Amino acid sequence: MSTYEQILFDIQESLAIISFNRPDRLNAWTPVMEKEVADAVARAERDPSVRAIAFTGVGRGFCSGADLQAPRPADAPPRPGPDRFIFLWRATKPLVAAINGPAAGVGLSLTLYCDLRYIASDGSISTAFAQRGLIAEHGSAWLLPRLIGQQNAADLLYSGRKVAADEAAAMGLARMLPADGFIDQVKHLVGELVKRSSPRSLRVMRRQLHAAMSSDFEEALSDAHREQLESLQCADFREGIAAFRERRAAIFTGQ
Repeated sequence: MSTYEQILFDIQESLAIISFNRPDRLNAWTPVMEKEVADAVARAERDPSVRAIAFTGVGRGFCSGADLQAPRPADAPPRPGPDRFIFLWRATKPLVAAINGPAAGVGLSLTLYCDLRYIASDGSISTAFAQRGLIAEHGSAWLLPRLIGQQNAADLLYSGRKVAADEAAAMGLARMLPADGFIDQVKHLVGELVKRSSPRSLRVMRRQLHAAMSSDFEEALSDAHREQLESLQCADFREGIAAFRERRAAIFTGQ
């Protein structure tokens, strides 16, 4: 898929930016958008120049939830399966949510799969599920308590209330940034992060963080020991040590 109808795809230096592009509907989620996002993520995963993938919205909103009136493409399954967003969980590169406006329902659920979440000071979040007669979708009942604790997760899920950016930040769900120049700030922060970090280290750490969410401490220790031994044999480790000794910026290859 080389062109998209409902998203924009751009690579700026080492950051792939996927922008939901239905501003007249506050970027409400559709089957077409879902298919295009999956394609764009796979495209970014294959590109060796890309070191992180960011999601944001065009216009005033991030994603206002599912568009229940949107037509389904002919090749879409009649009922999406439980693994419809597993491609986000299995991504090997850091995922970043740049929440530039309202994020509700499936829009909020998508951000929970991300490693880093930034929210504009005039942004907001809400689950909305209970107010629509729905349940905690897309693994949010598993993800939210691990991110913000059981009490906060129950509050958001049961009430479906709109939560302002400052409260979302206080919960630890996202880091709040000024609304003015928000996207540029996110690009700068993530750009600096990936520029200074080994792509291999980020890839392994993302897998470790996911594994640790459902493993015990001894398993996490064993995993860390094994990965540490492997990292000592890698080119990125040798480059990191050389750069430190020579007082220069490291040039990592991800190997």
